[in-house]
Amino acid sequence: MRDIITLACADCKNRNYTTTKNKKTTPDKLELRKYCPTCRKHTAHKETK
Repeated sequence: MRDIITLACADCKNRNYTTTKNKKTTPDKLELRKYCPTCRKHTAHKETK
């Protein structure tokens, strides 16, 4: 079952993106490098609740 997760910027803590992931195959928290419009640069985005 795929669940909807929210990705938040590691620098400014803004929640910029939503995506889905399979919690059975990837139980750990997801971290991606994505563009943050607030910071105006690519930063690490981590999974939040």
